[in-house]
Amino acid sequence: MAIDLKNLSPKELQSLIANANAQMQEAKSSQIHEVRKKIDTLLSNAGLSLADVYPTRGGRPGKVGKRGTVAPKYRNPEDPSQTWTGRGKRPLWFAAALKKRGVTAESLLIDGAVTRKKAGPAKKAAKKATRRKRR
Repeated sequence: MAIDLKNLSPKELQSLIANANAQMQEAKSSQIHEVRKKIDTLLSNAGLSLADVYPTRGGRPGKVGKRGTVAPKYRNPEDPSQTWTGRGKRPLWFAAALKKRGVTAESLLIDGAVTRKKAGPAKKAAKKATRRKRR
């Protein structure tokens, strides 16, 4: 089946590519189905399950799904629709606002947003002392 690609128009080439991609997806699906069938047959003949052959590491299954959502903590004063939770990389509007004179992260807080202060040196030393006592 030799196709002379040089004599085909761009539209015909696109059609050929689309058909080839569809055929490739179909062949891949068929191959996956056949491999799964073989694996299932091997497992059932041996009296095993997939979990027996590939146990999870650490004895615990991994987390599934997304983490819970976090309420926004900061709001852009120039565009109130832009908010940020305070997690991850700082958005450009937040970084630009902090460069302005007199603007602090606290001034961009949304009313009622809770901030968590970092523990000072005295509190850190107290935590270390309690850990040592427990040992």
